[in-house]
Amino acid sequence: MSTLSKNITADAESPLPTVLVVEDEVLIRLVIADYLRECGYRVHEAVNAEEAVSILQSPEVSVDVVFSDVEMPGSMDGFGLARWIRTNKPGTEVILTSGAERSADIAATLCEAGPLLKKPYPSKDVVDRIKQLTAKARRF
Repeated sequence: MSTLSKNITADAESPLPTVLVVEDEVLIRLVIADYLRECGYRVHEAVNAEEAVSILQSPEVSVDVVFSDVEMPGSMDGFGLARWIRTNKPGTEVILTSGAERSADIAATLCEAGPLLKKPYPSKDVVDRIKQLTAKARRF
C-alpha cells in the first residue's frame, strides 16, 4: 500500500470539514491528526507539500482545510503549498504553522485566518482556527 493510499481516510460523509495535515515530523503529524479525528473531522495526512498536492489533485478526495507546517523538505515549502492552493484550489482554506519567527509576516499574506500558529501549538487552537475559517466560509 502506498503512503498516499494509506493516509487517505475513507469515512462516511462527515458534517465537519475535511482537513489535510501536512507535516514532515511524524510524531507531530500523528498527534494533531489523531486529535482532529477524535474531534470528528475527516483527516488526510501528507509528509510534504508534494504529497499534499497529489492528495489535493485526487478526484476521490475533497479537502476543506489544509493545516501545514511551513518548513518541510522537498522542492516546495508550506508557503509554496499555500500559493499552489490559492491558484489551483480556490476555496480551500489554509492554516500554516511554524516554529520560525520570520515566517509570521509571510503567512499573514497567505492565510485567510491571519498569522500562522506558532509551534508548539495546543491541539485545541488548531480546532478553533478550523472552526473560525469554516464559519466564515459558510457566511459567503
